[in-house]
Amino acid sequence: MLSIILQAAVAGASLAKLGACLGAAISIIGAGLGIGRIGSTAMEAISRQPEATNDIRSSMIVAAALIEGATFLAIIVCLLAIVL
Repeated sequence: MLSIILQAAVAGASLAKLGACLGAAISIIGAGLGIGRIGSTAMEAISRQPEATNDIRSSMIVAAALIEGATFLAIIVCLLAIVL
């Protein structure tokens, strides 16, 4: 990790840009894990109560969309940090 930071400093990139990108990467990894967990629990719930499939599916889609929105915001922050 330290060697990556030193290489970025030597190459002229600021640490703020590196920090923004690392923060966005951590956010994206967390979002991927969160959406995977939502899908997993939704499939378990559907297997337990097949009659509630539509309600569970719609709740799953809404929750996944909210997580994706936060992830897109993190990507935009990273791109703005690189450009500006």
